[in-house]
Amino acid sequence: MWLGHFTAWCRIHIWPEDISEQFNHTNSLKLIARAHQLVMEGFNWAHEQKVVTIFSAPNYCYRCGNMASILEVDDCREHTFIQFEPAPRRGEPDVTRRTPDYFL
Repeated sequence: MWLGHFTAWCRIHIWPEDISEQFNHTNSLKLIARAHQLVMEGFNWAHEQKVVTIFSAPNYCYRCGNMASILEVDDCREHTFIQFEPAPRRGEPDVTRRTPDYFL
């Protein structure tokens, strides 16, 4: 399931917040951590911090200008995001942080 916008090139299913609450309750979870959806800051919270999207590929496809992140969870279930930018590519022009139109 995707927590995003519908686009003409991809059918995306969006679920409401109560579904996240029900899923977490049924499965004794506090958080749904999902991945493989571009988010410009590397992570994005939804549903009152019951769902988080994590994207760990900086500057996706060498053109999106996005940051990446890793979620660390400690023994006390406290979480920390580590964000990072792409390493510079030699001989390549600078990348803007503009979101490409096909992701809007």
